Amino acid sequence: MAEIKVPELAESITEGSIAQWVKKVGDRVEKGEFIVELETDKVNAEIISEEAGVLTQILAEEGDTVLVGQVIAVVEAGEGAAPAPAASAPAEATPAAPQAAPAPVAAAPVVEETSGERVIASPAARKLAREKGIDLAAVSPVDPQGRVRVQDVAAHGTAPVAAPAAPKAVAAVDESRVTVEKMSRRRQTIAKRLLEVKQSTAMLTTFNEVDMTNVMALRSRKKDQFFESTGSKLGFMSFFTKAVVAALKKYPYVNAQIVGDEIHLNNFYDIGVAVSTEEGLVVPVVRDADRKNFAEIEDSIADLAKKARDKKLGLSDLSGGSFTITNGGVFGSLMSTPIMNGTQAAILGMHTIKKRPVEVDGEVAIRPMMYLALSYDHRIIDGKDSVGFLKTVKELLENPEDLLLNS
Repeated sequence: MAEIKVPELAESITEGSIAQWVKKVGDRVEKGEFIVELETDKVNAEIISEEAGVLTQILAEEGDTVLVGQVIAVVEAGEGAAPAPAASAPAEATPAAPQAAPAPVAAAPVVEETSGERVIASPAARKLAREKGIDLAAVSPVDPQGRVRVQDVAAHGTAPVAAPAAPKAVAAVDESRVTVEKMSRRRQTIAKRLLEVKQSTAMLTTFNEVDMTNVMALRSRKKDQFFESTGSKLGFMSFFTKAVVAALKKYPYVNAQIVGDEIHLNNFYDIGVAVSTEEGLVVPVVRDADRKNFAEIEDSIADLAKKARDKKLGLSDLSGGSFTITNGGVFGSLMSTPIMNGTQAAILGMHTIKKRPVEVDGEVAIRPMMYLALSYDHRIIDGKDSVGFLKTVKELLENPEDLLLNS
């Protein structure tokens, strides 16, 4: 017999939710075969079976919260298709009475989530609720995120039993007018972290604009030659990444973070590039961007974007960035105030390129202009550095030959 446990994924990840069972009870499982998808705060992980055999028990349902090290399934030796235990036909199973034992989930009278709403709860809370016959949907959690913990269930048990049905009542939803969707674990995490950044930092945003004429002209002239010599497509992100690295070297506090009562100035340039996926924004990291040439940066960004769309990003792809670039321009955003990523001190927002009348050498000209936004933590970065950083990025993009010389 082999127990399928939630594996250790990273120090910062202690739990996840069952996103999807690929196999069901009774299915044949090969060694190394993917049987369940686990959704964590950062990535989705595929859990495999270490042994070949038959999946005889599933101990956590889709949507359940599970802890690292928790047993979620059992695989036993066998060749195949042992039928899944059927609650409707216990009488027909008399010759094979032992088959009824592996169904512990149905062994006790369980009152759980009778409202039909999936409740976010710790495994210990679920276990206690089953033992006490308590509906988790009737428990009032202390956690502001709404997660039911074992203390909440215990406290609920001390309350009068007659009262639980009514208190949890919420306003009825008219399903002809409102579509209700449960937030995914990742969307909940995104919401929580964005709120934490807003509440725990002195965030401020400063703006500038850049004339994209010279970058666009250089890219147009060189893109075919660039592709022939490198096999990579020349986009704008490599120019922005190069300009950001040069500006970070000039203004090191923009590449810093607060740790306790210390400021840590990063001497590396791991640049996060925000990528939109169906499940929300993720920020994979281009490592050592200061050591990469234009082609290497373009390849890194393309590879990370593909992995993000295919849900193949690993934790190593997402952790440890020192600065982030986000491009709302791909969606048509003219201007925004981006929110900083995690413990980083700043984030640069790019926007859509619009032709506008501007003054050039004393005359009005129509130029392709882009607004830039730098959101930064004012506890670390003074206005002088934030404005200087953004002005440096602007000047380098308006004189892109300087970037080529510095690469």
